[in-house]
Amino acid sequence: MILVKLLLKSEAGRPKSEVKNSIKGVSQTERDSERAYMLEFVTTADGSKTIYNSEVGENYHSRNGALQESRHVFLNSGLKYFLGRKDIKEVSILEVGFGTGLNFLLSADYCTTNNIMLQYTGIEAYPLSSGFISQTGYGQYVSEAIWDSFLKQYPNSLKEFVEVNPDCKLRIADSKLSDFNSEKQYDVIYFDAFASANQPEMWSEEAITHTIKFLKPGGVFVTYAITGNLKRALKSHGFKVEKALGAPGKREMLRAIKGVDTPLVSHNL
Repeated sequence: MILVKLLLKSEAGRPKSEVKNSIKGVSQTERDSERAYMLEFVTTADGSKTIYNSEVGENYHSRNGALQESRHVFLNSGLKYFLGRKDIKEVSILEVGFGTGLNFLLSADYCTTNNIMLQYTGIEAYPLSSGFISQTGYGQYVSEAIWDSFLKQYPNSLKEFVEVNPDCKLRIADSKLSDFNSEKQYDVIYFDAFASANQPEMWSEEAITHTIKFLKPGGVFVTYAITGNLKRALKSHGFKVEKALGAPGKREMLRAIKGVDTPLVSHNL
């Protein structure tokens, strides 16, 4: 394991699930009063890396395979499923929990290869540093051009939309989900928050209702987990909820379609 020590500002009453990994903009005086904790790079079952956050007590991805989970849940069951419609040449994605950027990288690589215009917005309350992301080794799973451009453009993407390549634009909202707002609606939502056991506020009916208002009618909401509360919340807003085969280590995952008006082609997951 590679251990990376980061400093985090202590705040009285701050929810444990909000404690992640940002030292951006912290003064030396503040650092003197902060407490240190460890983030660990962990190699998962498929050989790809994830991060273990000991403060939250959870990994950013499944230890059964970070790459497999990202490909199965988000790329295949989300983006490719949506693109099952004919003649779609551009797509917009909103990700809740941008994290290491793996879901973005796989989506960008797929869209670039298939000449699909991608506009991608990630929400991340505590962004990782560029140097930390560069250590994930995710460049081996996408084209060299996308990886290099992503690392170069990452700092600016926290401020504005950047062009990773002519087919792909990225913006990372340095914001909590509850504070995020946009007039734009998206074709696909990747919901990739920490599990409800460790981050229950992200899976509340209030948080889900806030999230799905950014999804277009006919759009696809996809996440690695499936809970009774999540299903009920989505159904109450007129979504068609589906149980799909989960990634390795999980029996099921959830996919939901908002106000279906055009049938989507079924894919083997």
